[in-house]
Amino acid sequence: MSRSCVLLLCAALVLSSAPARAAEVWLGTVSHVSDGDTLWVRPGDGGKPRKIRVHGIDAPELCQAHGPEARAALQQRALHHQVRVQSLHADDYGRLLARLWLGDEDLAALQVREGHAWSYRYRHNPGPYLGEEGEARAARRGLFADAQAQRPYAFRQRHGPCSE
Repeated sequence: MSRSCVLLLCAALVLSSAPARAAEVWLGTVSHVSDGDTLWVRPGDGGKPRKIRVHGIDAPELCQAHGPEARAALQQRALHHQVRVQSLHADDYGRLLARLWLGDEDLAALQVREGHAWSYRYRHNPGPYLGEEGEARAARRGLFADAQAQRPYAFRQRHGPCSE
């Protein structure tokens, strides 16, 4: 095997074993809460607040049963507090999809555990907070106290989007 082939194979091996680019992590202050899974965070190093969709959860629409309570819970917990943001990617609506922590607490896990959101399901994936959802369902917390509670996508299919 030629020297250039060996070098090319070594380079390919190194590149293929390199870890994926780590998600950006930054600190900021929650400046506004739109609903139970969307908020605005002003970066700690300055700049305009960024609209963030909390990764892994799906909270009721504001015009849906338990929607105002879900927003109020997130406001009470996070508004004007510093959070750690792990940026993941933009969603289909252009919002930054991110994981957020208030101190050591995962905000998404808290919203689900307290019954203010579902673990976000995608196709056959039950979502990252299935355990927290099971705990909230068993305790009949928040929206899980209502046997008729419906996921936001089902609500939108029946009633359309909330008017702002």
